[in-house]
Amino acid sequence: MLAPLPITTPEQAVSVIQSNNRVFIHSVAQAPHILINAMVAQADRLRNVEICHMHTEGPLPYLNPQYQQSFKPNAFFIGANMRKQLNQGIGDYVPVFLSEVPLLFRRKILPIDVALIQVSPPDAHGYCSLGPSVDISLAALQSAKYIIAQINPRVPRTHGDGLIPASILHAAIEVDEPIYEVLPGEINADDRKIGQYIASLVDDGATLQLGIGGIPNATLAELIHHKRLGIHTEMFSDGVIDLVERGVITGEDKVVLPYRIVSAFVMGSKRVYDFIDDNPGVTMKQASYTNDTSIIRRNPKVTAINSAIEIDLTGQVCADTIGTYQYSGVGGQMDFVRGASLSEGGKPIIALPSVTSKGQSKIVPFLKEGAGVTTTRANVHYIVTEYGIADLYGKNLRQRARALINIAHPNHREELEKQAFERFGHL
Repeated sequence: MLAPLPITTPEQAVSVIQSNNRVFIHSVAQAPHILINAMVAQADRLRNVEICHMHTEGPLPYLNPQYQQSFKPNAFFIGANMRKQLNQGIGDYVPVFLSEVPLLFRRKILPIDVALIQVSPPDAHGYCSLGPSVDISLAALQSAKYIIAQINPRVPRTHGDGLIPASILHAAIEVDEPIYEVLPGEINADDRKIGQYIASLVDDGATLQLGIGGIPNATLAELIHHKRLGIHTEMFSDGVIDLVERGVITGEDKVVLPYRIVSAFVMGSKRVYDFIDDNPGVTMKQASYTNDTSIIRRNPKVTAINSAIEIDLTGQVCADTIGTYQYSGVGGQMDFVRGASLSEGGKPIIALPSVTSKGQSKIVPFLKEGAGVTTTRANVHYIVTEYGIADLYGKNLRQRARALINIAHPNHREELEKQAFERFGHL
């Protein structure tokens, strides 16, 4: 007979949290908001509670300035729900590769006192599922002294590393509410053109890593005539489903977990959550596995598609800051850029529109003052804009500048050429 669940009220569940604790919050769509709200409701008795997480979906009330004495957010990736507050000095950001965040927990560099997670109800054998977010969350709860779960029947049961025995839960509450959805956005003309260029670089039998947004969705839409593609990625969304149903994504050429889509987390609409529910063709793994360069490189033709905020004429990629403004995070870009570079036939791709929404060039002579270098110029291979493809691998600085200017927006090429001449002489 299975032991009964330690069901209690939200208020009682979070009462274990004490001042000076470090609290982990489950990632992305799995953020347990009933527990978060219950914790914030007890702010008056709490001081200096550090809150750790990567990107989460939904409101984060502990960012309210009135709670600055109670809660100290310390994030590994910055989403839109905390970007403004972080840059106003509420909370902090830890620059770290996604693949290495679990080590911060396991090596007790950032030991976790309490983990707040959301899981499916236990099955007949007493196992709950972490659903669409295994990522860094499994390592956090395995390292935590105290685990509090929000048990929700809407959480999809996923295969892979995210199955945990209900017996390890110290307290639990029961809820029945949809998990957060991120609906697919519109694909604009520039995204579509970029997607066409990227698709031209994708070989049949390639293993793909890609994220969410207009460019990844546009790329997937252009791959309908490809064959034997596989997925080994840190995350995926709705865009892969059509290619699975068309027989384009089969995973048959993969070396690591062939025939299966491998991911650390999933973020999208209810359609993708239903797709991963009890689907043996999808394996959810820890980020320390999905983003391990030594594992990524074993797959053939790894084609890693990532984004950037700006790129300088030497190929330095800034993907997480706008000058000193922290926009997102280092994430897994370098993990996959390096893994793809070392894969047999692999292709690391950085894709971005040529200009910002205000018409400013994203290909620049120098990165903005204070900008972070997410991917170094020594790691860069392909850069793609709506004006074409620049292959920088093995190119010297003058050749790189010329190639990047050729795919910059025409309105900015003359100024870029002038800046390049002043720096490098003739191109």
